[in-house]
Amino acid sequence: MALYLKAAEILEKAEMKQAALKTLVYDSKFVNIKQLFALVCETQKFSSVLQEIIESTKLLKQTKLRMHMAMVLVYDLVIGQGLKCGGSWKTMMMKHRPRLQAALARMKVKQKVSKNEDLLPDRLKVLPGGRLPRYVRVNTLKTTVEDVVDYLKRDGLTYLGQASRLDDLTLKEKQFVKDIHLPELLVLSPKTDFHDHFMYKAGHIILQDKASCLPAYLLNPPPGSHVIDACAAPGNKTSHLAAIMKNKGKLFAFDLDAKRLATMSTLLLRAGVTCQQLANQDFLKLDPDSPQYKDVEYILLDPSCSGSGMVCLRDDASSADQEKTQARLASLASFQLRCLNHALRFPRLKRIVYSTCSIHSQENEDVVAACLQQNPNFRLVPLLSQWPERGLEPLTQCLRASTSKTRTHGFFVALLEKHSEAGNKKQEPVAQISDVEAAPHSDVEAAPHSDVEAAPHSDVEAAPHSPSTCEKRSAAAEEDESEASEADEKPTPAATEQADSTPGKRKRKRKRKKNKKNKKAATVE
Repeated sequence: MALYLKAAEILEKAEMKQAALKTLVYDSKFVNIKQLFALVCETQKFSSVLQEIIESTKLLKQTKLRMHMAMVLVYDLVIGQGLKCGGSWKTMMMKHRPRLQAALARMKVKQKVSKNEDLLPDRLKVLPGGRLPRYVRVNTLKTTVEDVVDYLKRDGLTYLGQASRLDDLTLKEKQFVKDIHLPELLVLSPKTDFHDHFMYKAGHIILQDKASCLPAYLLNPPPGSHVIDACAAPGNKTSHLAAIMKNKGKLFAFDLDAKRLATMSTLLLRAGVTCQQLANQDFLKLDPDSPQYKDVEYILLDPSCSGSGMVCLRDDASSADQEKTQARLASLASFQLRCLNHALRFPRLKRIVYSTCSIHSQENEDVVAACLQQNPNFRLVPLLSQWPERGLEPLTQCLRASTSKTRTHGFFVALLEKHSEAGNKKQEPVAQISDVEAAPHSDVEAAPHSDVEAAPHSDVEAAPHSPSTCEKRSAAAEEDESEASEADEKPTPAATEQADSTPGKRKRKRKRKKNKKNKKAATVE
């Protein structure tokens, strides 16, 4: 019975968003983690079906069970492999089994389906090739992809080389490939379990879904840079950032949950991360102008979201709950936009990745569009042209992920970068240009930190201020225009001489005429 008690407890905590489902399972210290995780995930996946069965049979009223306990018991009784308990609990549930099975059968008849899986929403249905693959990220702080491949081959697995299309990710047991898009990601059969494997326990490999690897991979901060992971726990993305940075630089990681941060500290220690600075702090309360963060140039923002993209998380509100669901999404989107706007206030920020494990546009494209409207000095960077699923129009520079199109959990990623200051200066009026005609060079050419000449990595590296909201042009084009305007306005030396001599000639002419008149008058006299 301990299995069902612990599973019900975890489901309740997950619903209250206390932590990620997997984190709650592995923090539980339950004897059979694999069994617990399978029960929790499957119960959560079928939660809408189970709730309808429980409500239609009035099971809670007749058994005095709480909803989450009833769900795990009903799942194993009518959908799973049978109850794994005995005594009075089993006797009670067996008494209600005929009514519960009848309710499930009525649901299938009503929806005209024959399998239990067909009752699930489309995003949760079993894929044509089976369950999602097992993704393993190689931790390059401790090993190499080649060494891990060799180790797995010695373990008896068959290496099929580099995948080239999505179908290559449908693997048989003991087969594995390198991923299509991410060079440090290996793909294995869904049934492959690494939780007790030496490489996992030693931190050589990280068990992380492919979509979850995208934010750090796309942000790609160079070694030595200063980076913020704004909502960091449980820490997989943080360890990925550290690996990309080669443990050089500073990696600030924040989370409000002290327990999750403690778990994260253990994970980072196992992964060999040494460049981190963890803080149990609210990212929204950080001062972007603090000297501590004056060199922060990259931020990874993966804020709290609905979790609607996670295969084992529920997001199937009934029509009666739609209003409540929309209100919750609006609240989450408001929080996410605040986080994104706050992140853009860091003065030396170059690039920021915004990501969610949500499928809702309210939390994804809508948040990014609102942020860009409020911060016109940032723009979207087009990502991975070969990626099979794009952001919704018009934000197709972003990426989406899903079980059907990318063989991952549902996910969303956007990369924003700051415009260069020099490339966004307003064109100076002609009068002002002619006023400084004696200057040896134009403003753009003389700037000591101009991005055109000095920025080796990013076109915003040297821009100390937010650019104007006028039409954006390249610094080189602006420089050419400045020089052309100066040439048009500045008088030529010949013209200047002519203009200066004209009044003198007129004066001498008038003097000669006056002298002639005076001579004539003298002659007459």
